[in-house]
Amino acid sequence: MKPVVSVLFILIAWLAGLDRAAAANVTLSWDASPDPDVTGYAVYYGTTSGSYTHKVAVGQVTGVTLSNLTAGVTYYFAATTLYGPNGDESAFSGEASYIPAGVLTLNRGARGGGPAQINFPVEPGHWYEVQATTDLQTWTTIQQTGIATSNNWVQVADPDAGTFKARYYRLVLH
Repeated sequence: MKPVVSVLFILIAWLAGLDRAAAANVTLSWDASPDPDVTGYAVYYGTTSGSYTHKVAVGQVTGVTLSNLTAGVTYYFAATTLYGPNGDESAFSGEASYIPAGVLTLNRGARGGGPAQINFPVEPGHWYEVQATTDLQTWTTIQQTGIATSNNWVQVADPDAGTFKARYYRLVLH
């Protein structure tokens, strides 16, 4: 078995919009191995760190787009290099993770008018508005984020949630 080839993942993620949150995509790319014996690469991924339930052989290209990822679920990725006609593999590369955006979770405030906690994953390069309404017609921005620099979960609070009989929320991606 050949030594581990350092594979650097660059995650480039996009969604066709929050309305397609159930089918997010992620594009992974890496630097080519300088080893002349490399015959291709394989990408592994799953929802548990270090435990990969899917394998995609990508040939000699240095990138792949994976589709149908579920919004709000953390995915973990690693790659191997393939050698020779038998497809011998290197050890796994370093692991990368990604959370597809497009889902908003809400924890209601405690009785007595406590704030509602709103959680959602963000993508680098985008900013978000959390909007609220009581009539589903007139929406008010209650908070906006700065431009995200990493892929992670953000939590915001609506301190006024307890003052309404019913309040609805939406997340706007910019």
